[in-house]
Amino acid sequence: QWGADVIGMTAMPEARLAREAELPYALLGMVTDYDCWRDGEEDVDVTDILAVMKANGELARETLQKLAEALPAKREASPIDTVLDSAIITQRADWDLEAAARLDAITGRIARIVPEDSD
Repeated sequence: QWGADVIGMTAMPEARLAREAELPYALLGMVTDYDCWRDGEEDVDVTDILAVMKANGELARETLQKLAEALPAKREASPIDTVLDSAIITQRADWDLEAAARLDAITGRIARIVPEDSD
């Protein structure tokens, strides 16, 4: 066990939406203070939180820079690349064509609507 506690600040909606868009997703969680759950911690004020947030912002930029430099130029194939293959259960004949067109940037790989008069 990690000996950690979890409080109600989740990134679950973002993770689910990224998956639906076939986007690999990772979270970089950064703590601003402990007073809401750690017994014995002093209360913090906005000044304290802003100072930590500024430091966290700088650390996040450095971390992302290092990550960008470390990532390969081309990503290997992953199961996330085809998650939409089984995600849309509505029969194609019942699709809302306007909605499909709006979602083309996300679902175009499997749901591209081609006008009937195009060859």
